[in-house]
Amino acid sequence: MKVQFANRMGNLQASVIREILKFTADPSVISFAAGNPAPEAFPVEAISQISADILKNNPIGALQYSISEGYTPLRENIKKVMLSQEEIVKEYDDLIVVSGAQQGIELSCKVLCNPGDTIICENPSFIGSLNAFKSYEVNLVGVEIEEGGISLTALEQALQQHQHVKFIYLIPNFQNPSGTTMSLEKRKAVLQLAEQYDVMIVEDNPYGELRFAGEHIPSIKSLDTTGRVIYCGSFSKVLSPGLRVGFVVAVKEFLQKIVVCKQCSDVHSNIFAQMICNEFLQTCDYRQHIAKLKEIYRHKCGLMLSEIEKQFHNKITYTRPEGGLFIWCTLPEGVDMMSFYSTAVQNKVAVVPGSAFLPSDDYQTQSFRLNYSTPTDENIIKGIEILGQLSHTL
Repeated sequence: MKVQFANRMGNLQASVIREILKFTADPSVISFAAGNPAPEAFPVEAISQISADILKNNPIGALQYSISEGYTPLRENIKKVMLSQEEIVKEYDDLIVVSGAQQGIELSCKVLCNPGDTIICENPSFIGSLNAFKSYEVNLVGVEIEEGGISLTALEQALQQHQHVKFIYLIPNFQNPSGTTMSLEKRKAVLQLAEQYDVMIVEDNPYGELRFAGEHIPSIKSLDTTGRVIYCGSFSKVLSPGLRVGFVVAVKEFLQKIVVCKQCSDVHSNIFAQMICNEFLQTCDYRQHIAKLKEIYRHKCGLMLSEIEKQFHNKITYTRPEGGLFIWCTLPEGVDMMSFYSTAVQNKVAVVPGSAFLPSDDYQTQSFRLNYSTPTDENIIKGIEILGQLSHTL
């Protein structure tokens, strides 16, 4: 029997990163390909105790159905603890819990976009969001990233040239994959352009708490006074990605539509996981935990950057992130990036080719992404040495 797939499936391919991770199951491979938190960043003991307490004291609550909007105490604690440093939740807003920020991003597209509508995103951008957008048969338009974030000139050109633009998708803090951070001036300018051309902004901020250098920059959502920004946050990089708990902050009218779509999708996010997140915020020192994460990533990023500086050919350029999990490296013009990637794999070092993060095949890149959070210090040193040796054969 030949299965007749929906037309939308023609736009989708398996995640390049997930395919690479199958290769990295080999323990002899040094992987710079993941986007996982550092193993030492997980508060295992605290989560173990919290889980035991929940199952002892409130087992039915943890195992029964729950409401689609999310566990009410968790929603309040996200506002009070995680979002307390900025005015993100305005009086006209609400907050709902979703199954990771990925679901919030996907449902935002589902609520706002018809086939053929346009989404403007950074080029490069997060592969998970790009695939989610493609599944709704939208027109994806990439705008290049420059110093301090997205190119404002190119963004306005895209807004002028393309019809039915529904929203601009942005990762302002320590962007995945580039590691760049959007300046305050550009955040204000992007918001102004969104108002001028009457489009929404989806602000994806999974790494915002992981700043280990430089000064804090206000979120775009905190600057918004008209309800134009949809803010997606997550516990994945600060507590545990396996719990699959994220949240969306937006105007109440928009979130009502998200809730209806969520009811069709998964009814509600894992209530046991929501209760674990809530108890962590309620009983543990969240800010102290974040400070520990910052130290871990400050060390790992600094080590990788110092090794790159020592080992890489000086014609390879790279970003110097102030937080997050990634460094973006760019090969000289004329060098075959995919050939470099393949050679690295043959030498048991996994990186992610930049082509995985492009909005479509119409775009080109000479870059590749390195992750410093997952590998050990020993593997960072050894892996960068191997890549450095390869870089001198270009």
